[in-house]
Amino acid sequence: MKNIVILISGGGSNMAAIVRAAQQQDWAQRLGVRVAAVISNKADAKGLELARAQCIATEVLDHKQFASREAFDTALAALIDQYDPALVVLAGFMRILSPGFVAHYEGRLTNIHPSLLPAFTGLHTHQRAIDAGCKFAGATVHLVTAELDVGPILDQAVVPVLPQDTADTLAARVLSQEHLIYPRAIANLLSK
Repeated sequence: MKNIVILISGGGSNMAAIVRAAQQQDWAQRLGVRVAAVISNKADAKGLELARAQCIATEVLDHKQFASREAFDTALAALIDQYDPALVVLAGFMRILSPGFVAHYEGRLTNIHPSLLPAFTGLHTHQRAIDAGCKFAGATVHLVTAELDVGPILDQAVVPVLPQDTADTLAARVLSQEHLIYPRAIANLLSK
């Protein structure tokens, strides 16, 4: 069985979409894949409750308890490795990871970003797309590399930017597409 470990910091809507897809598409039987654990850097992350309700192991590792990013990432990798992951999935994990952590999971670390990469790396992507006059926005699933938001693209979804859009309305439309493409990208990656 190939294990997936999902990292979250908040509500976990992408994590929930992945878990739902794994169940509905019978990843365990079809692909030999299961979501083994959900780990958060915040004890109050709502996504942990969703994972527990699905009988998925959950862990909390508070980054504030560590003196440096590297120390946290070393402890996080040790925790993740207990689940022998075939894939580590960043699903709203709001931490920039150290190069050593990224190298440890090279080729096995995915992220979803709310823009059509390579456009609008970093934060505030929806407002930046609106401000730039973009006609389209979207989301990108990519492999993580040491450079932020530039790893190889696994899947993308495109949504129109409407004249009345605010950052919030655009974000909601993009998020609905994230919930479709992230599970699809994971299934495609792990079916190889």
